[in-house]
Amino acid sequence: MDELLTDEGTPRPAATALWQLLDELGPDEIKARQQATELDILTMGITFTVYSDGENIDRAWPFDVVPRIIPGHEWNQVQLGLHQRLRAVNMFIDDLYNDQRIIEAGIFPADLLEESANYRPECVGAHPKFGVWAHISGSDLVRDDDGTFYVLEDNLRVPSGVSYVIENRAVTKRAFPELFGQNQIRPVDSYTDELNKVLSSLAPDGVTDPTIAVLTPGIFNSAYFEHSFLAQRMGAELVEGGDLVVGDDDCVYMHTVDGRERVHVIYRRIDDLFLDPEAFRPDSLLGVAGLMRAWKAGNVGIANAPGAGVADDKCVYAWMPDIIRFYLGEEPKIANVPTYRCMYEDEREYVLAHLDELVMKPANESGGYGITIGSRATEEELTACAESILEDPRNWVAQPIINLSTVPTLIDDELVSRHVDLRPFILTGEHSYVTAGGLTRVALQEGSLIVNSSQGGGSKDTWIVDDTGGWDSVPSQSQSQSQSQSQSQSQTSTGDDTEGTV
Repeated sequence: MDELLTDEGTPRPAATALWQLLDELGPDEIKARQQATELDILTMGITFTVYSDGENIDRAWPFDVVPRIIPGHEWNQVQLGLHQRLRAVNMFIDDLYNDQRIIEAGIFPADLLEESANYRPECVGAHPKFGVWAHISGSDLVRDDDGTFYVLEDNLRVPSGVSYVIENRAVTKRAFPELFGQNQIRPVDSYTDELNKVLSSLAPDGVTDPTIAVLTPGIFNSAYFEHSFLAQRMGAELVEGGDLVVGDDDCVYMHTVDGRERVHVIYRRIDDLFLDPEAFRPDSLLGVAGLMRAWKAGNVGIANAPGAGVADDKCVYAWMPDIIRFYLGEEPKIANVPTYRCMYEDEREYVLAHLDELVMKPANESGGYGITIGSRATEEELTACAESILEDPRNWVAQPIINLSTVPTLIDDELVSRHVDLRPFILTGEHSYVTAGGLTRVALQEGSLIVNSSQGGGSKDTWIVDDTGGWDSVPSQSQSQSQSQSQSQSQTSTGDDTEGTV
């Protein structure tokens, strides 16, 4: 399915104005506008980092000037489904670290939790504010041939990419200013205000003007551009672990030229195991000793909460429909992609017998790494994948190969179809919020289903266009050696999911 054009090659209603303009502009002017956006990206310093042969290489953000368009009435249903999914996810995480009702009811297997790479026993008994653990989430969505949206996976640890959503819109406005006067395109630049509200709501009780800090692993991290971008937009402090200390009162303080200053909320972009050397890895130079004590005492809010990644597991994903039904008593508003769990013998046998028809995924990888697309794999690759599954069945799931929807994309001065996915961002705290669209990632190689920027993918601006009803149709959203070690940890051990997986 092409999202802009029908099978007859005519534009879909929401894309009519865009397609007419592209036709009027012609190839040379479209190319000129693409080149102008690339210059904007270089001038603005919008980058991402690729690690090659142990070296970190900053590259200009790969961007395609032709936007993706989703009609508002379609997005309204997706938005409702995402709100529902995150309500259930947070109830599930809170239950796992407390009463474990879902295990007692026989809905979720206890051994799956025991073998989870992201379950943190240190969080047992914790009660984050509002019962929310995953405050910032990114759910990867795909569409199949009939246009149905599916959730491909959930990113709940430290999902990245929202800064590119905002920057993509900024450069697209300069590329197609005429279209923003002709269409009701929902804005995306309110995200940082909404993020600020959610983070502020996590401050300890009685704090009305909290100090918020974005905790980054440092400049060597692949998502450092985003860390600094969000801190600047929110007026928050951008800090590294060495900038913070936990006092004898179990409160968190920031070192400043004027002395220590209390920090009330931390938006952490560091993986659990590197967050607090007192509680997790003692060799971590990225975190803050005693941070878990301060958090469990209620003296600092942390987003996302430690331990939230227990639900960020491709095996756990397979239970999401049951999780929604158990906690909410509702049917899922957005379906999962059918998923085979190799930990079960019958499902594993099916996968091993149909390797060439499936996509095999390790349970806790991201960035498109480790997956095997059966129809495009060699016999040697399929054999190696089968051996890995048999060696560690718990670590593998498989899904049918979905023929992802396409969007016209400028390749070698021609508009051609390329496959896309979508990562909207969901904020959950005292209120909840879903971005209008999200980060569209596009596979720039012909026929490829891998959209990750580190593997040759690019990005597009995503327009939610209200074709009828305007803003009234939008649902409410209330809602040295040391330096070397630090650099290495910053690069490889933060869990900051810039890429996702298709």
